[in-house]
Amino acid sequence: MRSVFLAGPFLQLLDPATGEMPESARNPFDTLIKHFEAQRLSVHNAHRREAWGAELMRPEECTRIDQEEIRKADAFVALPGSPASPGTHIEIGWASAFDKPIVLLLERDRDYTFLVQGLHTVATVEYVVHSDIAGALPAVDTALRRAVTRHREGAGGR
Repeated sequence: MRSVFLAGPFLQLLDPATGEMPESARNPFDTLIKHFEAQRLSVHNAHRREAWGAELMRPEECTRIDQEEIRKADAFVALPGSPASPGTHIEIGWASAFDKPIVLLLERDRDYTFLVQGLHTVATVEYVVHSDIAGALPAVDTALRRAVTRHREGAGGR
């Protein structure tokens, strides 16, 4: 595995006063990006690409780029958002349609849509339930390896 697409809520996390993601909202993404890059993985992430909100792209541009990067990525990791992030859910759908191994990071004691909860029945999905991304990194690594291995073996979630 050489690359991962990291998805999660974006626009709903922007501070209305600054137009940027506050540090607390950046932290989970920044932690995951640094963790994956330390493993020599190429990480595509719209949050970083768009300077955490300071350099938002036009919808026509970011949609095309995100879909292409998901198509090219070896694996897909997402924080689906609770409440649900519409953009992230579209990206999860693309990853599933492109038959990517998927890891979904679910915050403990949060509600998630039925389609997120049941995605493993139609796609290769591993779930990591967590209270803190930094503390969950070993579980994220295990889930990512398991998803990629299951996908390569053709086991999928089906």
